[in-house]
Amino acid sequence: MFAALGRFAFRRRRVVLGLTGLFVIFAVVWGSGVFGALGSGGYTPPGVEANRTEELLESAFGRDAEDVDAIAVYVNPAGVGNVEDPAFAGPVTAALDGLDDADVLAVSSYWTPGLRPAERAEFVSADGNATYAVITLEGADQTARLAAYERVTEGLRAGGGVQTYLGGGFTSESQLQALATSDLGTSLAISLPLLLIVLVLVFRGLVAAAIPLALGILAILGSLVLLRMLTAVTEISIFALEISAFLGLGLAIDYGLFMVSRYREELRRTGDPEAALVATTSTAGRTVAFSGLTVVVALTGLLLFPQPASHSFGLGGITVVLFNTLGAIVVLPAMLAVLGHRIDALHLPGRRREETAGDVGFWAGLSRAIMRRPLPWLGGAALVLAVAIAPIAGLAPGLTNHRYLPDSNEGQVALRMINEEFPAGGPAATRMNIAVVGDVTPADLDAYVAQVAATPGAQGAELRRAQPGLAHVTVGWAGEVDDPQNLRLVELLRAQGPPPGAESVLVGGWGGPALALDANAATLDRLPLVIGFVAVVTFLLLFLAFGSLVLPLKAVLVAFLSQAAAFGIIVWGFQEGGLATIMGFTPTGTTDLWTLALISVIAFGLVTDYEVFIVSRIREAYLATGDNETAVATGLQRSGALITRAAVLMIVVVATLGVVANSLFLATVGVGLTLAVVIDATLVRGVLVPAMMRLVGDANWWLPGPLRALHSRIGFTEGGPVDIRPDIDEHRERVSAR
Repeated sequence: MFAALGRFAFRRRRVVLGLTGLFVIFAVVWGSGVFGALGSGGYTPPGVEANRTEELLESAFGRDAEDVDAIAVYVNPAGVGNVEDPAFAGPVTAALDGLDDADVLAVSSYWTPGLRPAERAEFVSADGNATYAVITLEGADQTARLAAYERVTEGLRAGGGVQTYLGGGFTSESQLQALATSDLGTSLAISLPLLLIVLVLVFRGLVAAAIPLALGILAILGSLVLLRMLTAVTEISIFALEISAFLGLGLAIDYGLFMVSRYREELRRTGDPEAALVATTSTAGRTVAFSGLTVVVALTGLLLFPQPASHSFGLGGITVVLFNTLGAIVVLPAMLAVLGHRIDALHLPGRRREETAGDVGFWAGLSRAIMRRPLPWLGGAALVLAVAIAPIAGLAPGLTNHRYLPDSNEGQVALRMINEEFPAGGPAATRMNIAVVGDVTPADLDAYVAQVAATPGAQGAELRRAQPGLAHVTVGWAGEVDDPQNLRLVELLRAQGPPPGAESVLVGGWGGPALALDANAATLDRLPLVIGFVAVVTFLLLFLAFGSLVLPLKAVLVAFLSQAAAFGIIVWGFQEGGLATIMGFTPTGTTDLWTLALISVIAFGLVTDYEVFIVSRIREAYLATGDNETAVATGLQRSGALITRAAVLMIVVVATLGVVANSLFLATVGVGLTLAVVIDATLVRGVLVPAMMRLVGDANWWLPGPLRALHSRIGFTEGGPVDIRPDIDEHRERVSAR
């Protein structure tokens, strides 16, 4: 199959490239329309108790001015005076009065008619130099309200030099998304030139270096087309573009590197462009196809999480990986066919790196050392990984919110001012909602409210609204949503049970402790299913690729080991603040489990990608020799340097994303993926895997008779004409010398 693809790409190269050119034009013209069809939001899992509480209360009572969606803090430009100063009051009231009624349900402020003096004083800072307004937005659900918020954002800003800071849940969500989009553009602007420089150094030529970048651009354009098609049948978030951009570029570089390197290797061996291309697609092309499948399988796991944003990440990643794979095994070979020997055009002076693929250099020396003493190497690698994994024991689950914004961001500034400069318990005070379902007598309801108010961690409670069969109780809380005392408060309230006459009690609140508790629980509930699905399907794919039971099992286990080590460093670096000074952020003291799950799924696909490439080269050598030790040494020699270069190129993409990010969420994702790739491409694939394969010996390739017969019928065993005898002979000579 893959040999046939190579012959087709060579003989129909102009047709393939012509159709590709037409598709690129179509993608630019039509696919770019996806930008106007994408939504935002989707962090919270639907159907959890916190959300059901809000939906029930809103359907029964509607919404009013006490439902706070956003906060606008205004600071007097004169720096002195008070809220009655016309130079201050005029611009603020003009902004609030000018808000569109179609987007704003209610506004409460110092100037709201009918307020008592004590109520009015709650809107004024201790020094009298600042005030705030709370805004209730129109909209049937959170998505509609977020859209309304984004429409009124500029209208909330007062003129006349008045400083305006917007805060609240919608501000945080909108700002996090805006920063993510901006950070992604900045990281791509930085990483693309760096990638070109590194590729030129790797290939020692401009033409060869440009091909992987062209593949990445093609994959991203293809992803835009598929995503726009998907918007016709489901809601797609802007998150889809973010993952398709950095994952599409990173994998394109990997796949392009492997394909172009193998083609140049085969071209030097045969001197015939067609034979070299067929050999390349039969070996590297086959490996790329399996790598793409394993990454797609991993990303499919994101569709199993309940958060809508997970689905957008998954769909964005799947679409771009599919185009990456298709481009690598069809379009890229056609480009190589057109170039032929000109693949080395515009080369730089100096020796090409591929010419040092024999039994010399760092990786050759490392492979010999591991083959001689695999147990100490295995033990040393395991010890390092254990140290990296250890901080996971201190993991404290949390929720992504305003704390993931920069300290200077208005979402942080507004809430900090509310907490530090204004009277406690005002209109912007944080409250949870409790829905008491059933017919409860007024006396029993009053007793229940008193019981809620006396619960440890509660900051007072009151009956807000009631109707036959349903009562709405609010309870105050202080601090951050994921502080232990607030999470414990939710657990205690839910454990109290309903008052006499009530059928049930639901505890909720948009963006509050109940949602933090429910969101992490929803992620944990789905995690076993996601891990099981990804592990089992990946195992089956690698069985088809390698014809072994041991190797797929080892691949899955070490992939999770790489992630565990990365997670340990994330907990130390971000939750505990080990990286705070270097990266310039304030530690949150918690870790969002959904963010870790997102990193885990993407990283699993990336690190399995390297497993496929290194074991494929080992398998080639084993099929040629039947000698496990020789095959492991030769495979590591042949692929070690290439894996390192691929990892370096991937790190340029994801590390740049993590370093330039202003959002702590995106910084965590970028650094987390960087750690997973670095640990896997060096310690795991370079040391742990070959040491394990050396110790396991020929059992690596063990397969029971019935499964061997099955693999011979449905497995993918096609390989190209690979001349590995020089490496094998050199290795055996060194073994004899020992």
